[in-house]
Amino acid sequence: MAAQSLLAAQLYTLRDFTKTPADIAQTMKKVRQIGYRAVQCSALGPIPPADLKKILDGEGLFCCATHIGFERMRDDPDGVIAEHKTIGCPYTAVGGLPGAYRNAEGYPRFAKEASAVAKRLKEGGLTWGYHNHSFELEKFNGRTGLEILYSESDPQYFTAEIDTYWITHGGGDPEQWIRSVKGRSPLVHLKDMVMKDGKQIMAEVGEGNLNWPAILDACKAAGVVWYIIEQDTCQRDPFESLSISLRNLNTWGLK
Repeated sequence: MAAQSLLAAQLYTLRDFTKTPADIAQTMKKVRQIGYRAVQCSALGPIPPADLKKILDGEGLFCCATHIGFERMRDDPDGVIAEHKTIGCPYTAVGGLPGAYRNAEGYPRFAKEASAVAKRLKEGGLTWGYHNHSFELEKFNGRTGLEILYSESDPQYFTAEIDTYWITHGGGDPEQWIRSVKGRSPLVHLKDMVMKDGKQIMAEVGEGNLNWPAILDACKAAGVVWYIIEQDTCQRDPFESLSISLRNLNTWGLK
């Protein structure tokens, strides 16, 4: 498994440290020193794609994926494709469902509209994915929003970026969800969950209550390419959190 496993750091975890080009350069250096060789670019401050590529190359980092707003993907697909070609990035994902679609009529509409956008991006060499939170596990006429998205979209183009914490937060089983999108899940977000003072909070991978042997087996079975470590909220220095998660995953054989 280790030889086929590719680990990356989601830079949204470090969004407080990526506001300027100088910040981005320093953060990339630290991420590489921790031991990561790839990143998912999200929540970066303004920086020209060519400058970002120069920083990445200088640190020996690969940008495996990005998060971009759906409106930008829909309205400027050629620009999105060009930027990803510049930085050499093969995957992109929408970080969340736009608010207007979060209803019984909106989910199937988004599934169709996003499939069309994803097809256009695929024609330009870019694979599109959907990153879930927990609100998509609300049910509409007996089906969760997430079920509607995956069942009514085109699996050739509409791929999954299952987030293990948010699935659990919504009352779902991340292992089952990852298996349910077998063959269309190149990306997965790994983050753990603990209970503190009666509340669910995010934790470093391996430090919480999620069933990681089952989750990682599901990832392997589903054909996950990139295992992306993210922690929206950290209880310690975010760089230390990313380091702990990486160390635990390395211990389990993922490199």
